[in-house]
Amino acid sequence: MGHREHTGRTGHTGDIHVVGGGLAGLTAAITAAESGARVTLHEGHRALGGRARTAEGPYLANEGPHALYHRGPFCTWLARRDLFGPVVSVPPLEGLRFRFRRAGALRKLPPAALLRLSRRNPRTAPVDSGFLEWGTGQVGEEGARAAANFAATALFHHDPGTLSARFVQERLHRLASLPPEARYPAGGWARLVERMAAHARGLGVTVETGARVDTRTLGELARTGPVIVATSLDSARALLDDASLTWESGRTVLVDLAVRTRRGDAFVVSDLDAPGWLERFTAQDPSLAPAGEQLLQGQFAIAPDARRAEGVARAEALLDLGFPGWRDRTTWRVEALADGRTGAVDRPGTTWRDRPSVVRGDDVFLAGDQVAAPGLLSEVSFTSGLEAAMLAVKAVRQRSGSGVDLKRT
Repeated sequence: MGHREHTGRTGHTGDIHVVGGGLAGLTAAITAAESGARVTLHEGHRALGGRARTAEGPYLANEGPHALYHRGPFCTWLARRDLFGPVVSVPPLEGLRFRFRRAGALRKLPPAALLRLSRRNPRTAPVDSGFLEWGTGQVGEEGARAAANFAATALFHHDPGTLSARFVQERLHRLASLPPEARYPAGGWARLVERMAAHARGLGVTVETGARVDTRTLGELARTGPVIVATSLDSARALLDDASLTWESGRTVLVDLAVRTRRGDAFVVSDLDAPGWLERFTAQDPSLAPAGEQLLQGQFAIAPDARRAEGVARAEALLDLGFPGWRDRTTWRVEALADGRTGAVDRPGTTWRDRPSVVRGDDVFLAGDQVAAPGLLSEVSFTSGLEAAMLAVKAVRQRSGSGVDLKRT
């Protein structure tokens, strides 16, 4: 039996079920409730958040590196609802230790060609060509390869140069923007999830945690109203028994560790020789680790046939460069392999429009970070959740003829 919360709100017209309580599901539930529908959110785990969960205990590590990008639509939507909460920005660049691994050595600056390429308008990059091919024509192979590896921060892919030039350039352009776009919810992403969940409950959303939905249960829910499946694409494929729900994602090794503070540690170390990235998250938010300790998080993309140990070895090599003596200073360490769980990547000749559609037929809608919606990383979950909710509310209105007001939020 799951845990059920119901606010008792009255005056609803229509029923909508949201399966999955991550960012996509919470966005969908809030949007549908704001439009006047009665909403039930079903989450299989005991806690909401999906991949936006934050570890419990003294080390508040997210499940993989996370950031909000303040020029994106998700941030605007959150701010309008006063859900943004306390956030921290990248510390001032003056004196901050950004470091780059180039040709095996630690450098203070990236290649000038990388910076030139990052300023190119993404609309000038072709959809049909690979990024490395296009970038080489723009700034030369060395700069293009370094740019591809730098962009892997938002790709989690082992060979970003082979992906669509437009897809990679959109991410490179935003990652390298100044001042930096990245914003971090203070205290970890769990705080953002808590604010969204509280807002959903305040709107009358019924929240059921520990409530796993299978194919049979989904059919029962669909008979009472539209259903939004806001899970991973793998889970949606099994739940909907739809083999077409596939799209390429990344495969990356995630390394989290806490080290005792040492003066002079890098803030960020970006590997320009291969896709990899380490960030000292306590540089902007000291609350993530106990006093006197620093929380580091990194991601190291590996090929489909590679072993996790390969990514771990690359992480340790980067730690050796950017965090001298880290082995003797380590107080906590966790490693994980994220396989097919890092968002969609688009090959040459494809765009986000070619991914699995939000509309699945029979008033079933799909949301998540690998579906046909635009955006950078979590923005895909947000935009697909928003679209799925508006379509579900429209379906309720058509079913009941109740005139539910579909508000564009």
